Amino acid sequence: MSFAETTVRVDKRVPWLAVLGVPLAIIAFWDWRLAAILAVWLGAWAVNVQLANRSNQRLLVAAIFGITILVLWEMVVQLYEVPLVILPPPSEIAVKFAASTDILWRDFVQTFVKGALSGYIIGCSAAVLMAIAVDRSPFLQAGLLPVGNFMAALPIIGTAPILVMWFGFGWQSKAAVVVVMVFFPVLVNAVQGLHAADKMQRDLMHTYAASYWQGLFKLRLPAAMPFIFNGLKIASTLALIGAIVAEFFGSPTVGMGFRISVSVGQLQLDMVWASITVAAVAGSAFYGAVAYTEKRVTFWHPSQRG
Repeated sequence: MSFAETTVRVDKRVPWLAVLGVPLAIIAFWDWRLAAILAVWLGAWAVNVQLANRSNQRLLVAAIFGITILVLWEMVVQLYEVPLVILPPPSEIAVKFAASTDILWRDFVQTFVKGALSGYIIGCSAAVLMAIAVDRSPFLQAGLLPVGNFMAALPIIGTAPILVMWFGFGWQSKAAVVVVMVFFPVLVNAVQGLHAADKMQRDLMHTYAASYWQGLFKLRLPAAMPFIFNGLKIASTLALIGAIVAEFFGSPTVGMGFRISVSVGQLQLDMVWASITVAAVAGSAFYGAVAYTEKRVTFWHPSQRG
């Protein structure tokens, strides 16, 4: 490395030291706690800036960012002595999580496995089958899709109590809420996807004397997969939300929504955050599973290359 290159690199670093070091020193005289929080944030930010330019370090960047948020959260609560009933620190949440794994597991099974997952499978399967029927029937195209857009716009806070009254307080009512929430997004995406094959491809199938069902399974349904998976990914985030919200309006003494509602009333905010953690991890894993399946099924699509 030449002397000129070394000089340029040093000169680029001096302004950053002046910009970051001097204000932190001034802030430290006023509030050393705030200066410590800012120093941790800026340090993590500087590390992530260096790693973000490397394509093979994206997972590490996300991990550092998440850990930084937790560290800053802990520092704010501990240094400023925030009451636990307002915001518990991550350490308290972790202790509560470890002490309540049996309760959280039962809540997870009740809300996610029984309510969200069963409703997701029923709603998405029915939506794809209905999309095929809509594709075959101009009457349904003109009549069902506008109704679907109207139903999709209905607030879950209004429909959930009605469905709980109809189907009872068990997991069946939560599954029904999830079905209503996921059905129309998947339906709209599937119908749009069935029209994704261009005219030249459809004409080629007619040239080969292919029947409707042959054209559907060999051309139009594979071409619709990116659209269908787009709807499935949207529905994966809606499913858990719908199941949790439905539990606010009536459920047995188990479930994430029930636990959050009861714990808020008892001012057990650490239990509330532990349940939120379970919901966040489950929802992220579910979305990741759907995205991974999409990558395996639609590997031929340009969006999945590279």
